[in-house]
Amino acid sequence: MSEVKTNTTFKHVSYLWDEAKAAELEGDEVALLIYRSNLLGADLRLTNYGGGNTSCKTTAKDPLTGQDTEVMWIKGSGGDIGTLKKSGLAALYVDRLRSLEQVYRGIEHEDEMVELFNHSIFDLASKAPSIDTPLHGFLPFRHIDHLHPDAAIAIAAAKDGKRITQELFGGTIGWVDWQRPGFDLGLQLRQCLDENPGIRGIMLGSHGLFTWGDTAYESYLNTLEVIEQCAEYLEENFAQNGPAFGGARIESLPAEQRLQQAAALAPVLRGFCSSERHMVGHFTDDARVLEFINSNDLARLAPLGTSCPDHFLRTKISPLVLDLEPGEDLSDVKALKARLAPAFEEYRQMYTQYYEGCKHPNSPAIRDTNPVIILYPGVGMFSFSKDKQTARVASEFYVNAINVMKGAEAISEYTSLPRQEAFDIEYWLLEEAKLQRMPKPKALSGKIALITGSAGGIGKAIAKKFVEEGAVVILNDMNEERLQGAGEEFRKLYGKDSYATATLDVTKEDQIQEAFEVAALAFGGVDIVINNAGLSISKTIEAHEEKDWDLLYDVLVKGQFFVTQAATEVMRKQAIGGDVLNIVSKNALVSGPNNAGYGSAKAAQLHLSRLNAAELGADGIRVNVVNPDAVISDSNIWAGGWAEGRAKAYGITVEELPAYYAKRTLLNQIILPEDIANACFAFVGGLLSKSTGNMLNVDGGVAMAFPR
Repeated sequence: MSEVKTNTTFKHVSYLWDEAKAAELEGDEVALLIYRSNLLGADLRLTNYGGGNTSCKTTAKDPLTGQDTEVMWIKGSGGDIGTLKKSGLAALYVDRLRSLEQVYRGIEHEDEMVELFNHSIFDLASKAPSIDTPLHGFLPFRHIDHLHPDAAIAIAAAKDGKRITQELFGGTIGWVDWQRPGFDLGLQLRQCLDENPGIRGIMLGSHGLFTWGDTAYESYLNTLEVIEQCAEYLEENFAQNGPAFGGARIESLPAEQRLQQAAALAPVLRGFCSSERHMVGHFTDDARVLEFINSNDLARLAPLGTSCPDHFLRTKISPLVLDLEPGEDLSDVKALKARLAPAFEEYRQMYTQYYEGCKHPNSPAIRDTNPVIILYPGVGMFSFSKDKQTARVASEFYVNAINVMKGAEAISEYTSLPRQEAFDIEYWLLEEAKLQRMPKPKALSGKIALITGSAGGIGKAIAKKFVEEGAVVILNDMNEERLQGAGEEFRKLYGKDSYATATLDVTKEDQIQEAFEVAALAFGGVDIVINNAGLSISKTIEAHEEKDWDLLYDVLVKGQFFVTQAATEVMRKQAIGGDVLNIVSKNALVSGPNNAGYGSAKAAQLHLSRLNAAELGADGIRVNVVNPDAVISDSNIWAGGWAEGRAKAYGITVEELPAYYAKRTLLNQIILPEDIANACFAFVGGLLSKSTGNMLNVDGGVAMAFPR
């Protein structure tokens, strides 16, 4: 292994190599490949999420002959180098892969080669090979990095990119013009190397960078050095050429106002973008975004689209730029929609014309014609896609595209891919096959749920169920410590894109409003609202005080109403329907001792649900009720004095309550939070989409609670 330079420092990229860690892996080239890949993927300045590819060539015993054979390990199809594990690698016989040149019928038959890669598989348990496989296979180097660094693509996408590359690197970096990845591009890389012996890398026009080394470390260091040199060159030109993108045309709103404006607008945009299926949103007002969208060159550059294939596969061919002033009044939703509708229709027509003008006889059917990226000058950038992660990553990719445009404009002139080339990537049959292999959407995919009191008990169980069924959730609670714990739990279980958090006391109007703003900024709006927050007070008539009565009605009745009111405003902005589910109680139907305040408040919740259902049906908003009983597990209610009060009312001990409640049911069952979560899912999971104003008891069977 080469000696590690411990004093290596870079300004524009992160040097993360740990000599001690690498020493532990010495002798295992595949482990070093994974280590190097993870380091490269950890710095988004080097490559975007899911983009690029890394490989190494090793010697291994052929299981069929027992003889030594050369094997290439390479990131498999659909992987991400930042999170790469051995299970994400493909392993191929190098000689078999290269022998495919003998049966290659030319560039018109590129796609048929992909299936032939499978005849070169060495490790039968490995991942399916990606389209980049021959690009690595026809180069002789033991370790190869193919990345999409913004600094390099800025040069690759510049009008004079080939000349600049030659001058900047003095002929040590080769150049291959744009071509869709595939077998022929692998042959072109080999030809470039043959014609330029001794080069340290190759720039792919409009695409990215290839670099290499004899060891994992040498490849890593070479990659960083080349990208650093590109970034330094751009920085020098930024300093010399004045303001980026022709300078600012408008000024941004102050940060707080940007967020307010974005929260007000996001549900409207989400409604337009969800005309074919429910989309989840993401918002950013990153300084790099604001510099671009506020600039004089926005109108010229935005329609050009992106250059790197990875960028436009995620972001569509071009963004939609809103014709809205940064600080204008967005409160008249009807007028706002009337202004925006033509822009969305124009975008859909543009995309349809792009498809119709570029399609081939065997092209897949046209996909969703709505924009993915929406730019609001002075405010920020919205992105909408099938789930939060995809929307967030699309946003990150467009920031990559902005960086590329900024760099290319500083050194020359930005050029995007021709529309036909872009289409041939976007609607590539191999990409379509990859999409078809993806898991089918879950029942709640694309749905956004806000569950009040969701840091524990029933609320958290509902939130978990919904995330597991594909939704994203806004966790909330009035107890910030409890909320923080729930957030940490969801991050570990489901990842950062599954949830957002908001402190919420349902008796406080400002916190209700803030919670829905969190939903709008994090995900674009809301589809499902579960009124679950509650408390219980069990007292005799004479022991009830006014403060008890007021607290019960403020939380249970007024809280339910005002949360529903706020949800209705958002859902009407979206105009794609929605669900309100109210967690009430069997006490809404059954009379019991020491329960006047709680029982009557629950009855009010139940009838309020019927009233809301009657009013909101015209908007496609369904309102239904789930009536639990005796859900003791992880409940704030039972942690307080309610358990003691109920036990006293029934003449038993607190410890006897679970068994007491189970025995009095027809099914003799203890009710768990998960049972309530399943009932909620039954209402919102799609099978009961034509039901509203209904009530479902989840109490083990309490005959007195039968609604007839």
